[in-house]
Amino acid sequence: MLIVTIRKGRAMNSPTQANIRDEDIQAYNEDGVVVLRGAVSPEWLERIAGAIERDIAEPAPFVHGYPATGGKGRFHGNLRIWEHDPDFRAFCRDSSMPALAARFLNSDSVNLLYDQLFVKEAGTPNPTRWHNDQPYWPIRGWQIVSFWMSPDPVTKDSGALEFIRGSHKWNTFYQPERFGDTKAHDDYERNPDYVEIPDIEAARRDYDIVTWDLEPGDIYVFHALTVHGAGGNLRDDVRRRGYTVRYTGDDIQYDTRPGTNEHLRSAKFNDGDRLRAPHYPQVWPGA
Repeated sequence: MLIVTIRKGRAMNSPTQANIRDEDIQAYNEDGVVVLRGAVSPEWLERIAGAIERDIAEPAPFVHGYPATGGKGRFHGNLRIWEHDPDFRAFCRDSSMPALAARFLNSDSVNLLYDQLFVKEAGTPNPTRWHNDQPYWPIRGWQIVSFWMSPDPVTKDSGALEFIRGSHKWNTFYQPERFGDTKAHDDYERNPDYVEIPDIEAARRDYDIVTWDLEPGDIYVFHALTVHGAGGNLRDDVRRRGYTVRYTGDDIQYDTRPGTNEHLRSAKFNDGDRLRAPHYPQVWPGA
């Protein structure tokens, strides 16, 4: 049985590629999640905020906005947006994020998997279901990291992410589900090797759940198998413009298994292929 604690987790200070501490890496490896404070500069945040507004106004092709719970608010989502906006593309490839990924992944090279938006406008009560990410993705291997950030302050009542500490070590792939009001399984092909995720909300005391508030510039860093979710944005005065970038390391291969997101697949790859440009460009080391 898991030892139960629900408390604030570890938070690290002002990272750059050069000064990430051993404690940061250790927390990521042991817990599956860590927070880095001040990791994104105000200049990058301004560019990201502008790019988010452009995508809301004129969405890129893979938009997947979710129906608002009870018809309240708006939940805008999109993915692979770096392919369609120069500021998202520059952040994914030219910011300090690829170098940070190399440190966390302990990898000689880093490829961009994709980026994604999760914008919960003020007063949008939609929760984000508990899940882990890798079952949705057509890749296999261990070296996968996500950086999640927002140009807005993020608190529990505006939709801060929650994580189950150490869940990346469970070696469990949970069956993907649609992120909307309807718990429909027909959106994702059933995979016999996946299992149904338990009702974590109904048994929160059975899990070591951690969360952090974020200020603009802070980022969640978490492994692709770390189980996480989020509440709705219950604030009437604050947006929650979540933006995440996923990176992969040396051991990652393309995987054609059933149950993955069709918009992340590519007919140009076969099972076992290494990821490569243009679909998954190498971003570290740079040219």
